[in-house]
Amino acid sequence: MAPRTHNPGSQWLASCAPDPVQVHRTWAAGELASLPTGRLWLTAETDIMRSVAAMERIGPDRLGPVLVNPSTERAWWLVPRGVEEALADLSWLTVHPEPWPLRCPSAERYIDGFGWLEKPDGSGRLTDPDVLGAAFGPGGLRVPAAAFC
Repeated sequence: MAPRTHNPGSQWLASCAPDPVQVHRTWAAGELASLPTGRLWLTAETDIMRSVAAMERIGPDRLGPVLVNPSTERAWWLVPRGVEEALADLSWLTVHPEPWPLRCPSAERYIDGFGWLEKPDGSGRLTDPDVLGAAFGPGGLRVPAAAFC
């Protein structure tokens, strides 16, 4: 069996599961772990192209983890619990109710085409639902150029 990872993002992801040790075992076996949503976060699912555009609008300092699978053209944003109403008007964003299982690799690997476009950093930071909604809404969020200097 491969050694357990000590990546802070992977440690945080595993801690979100009922059995973190089993999550690490699954990843060590080269498989996707199934993390149930709801304990610390929910997932908002959409397509990759809209996600990339939204990520550019939001900017790197305000992003939470974003999992992607290019072969299915899907992306999953980790967002705070209780965001269903804030994102309800966006038909191309589906917020999965708890305990929906997010199948994912550790923060530092790609497995079966799944990988983190924005990796969890271990801090627990999630994408703010108001910012995400604005980025996906009509016209999209516009971050001032000064924010990147």
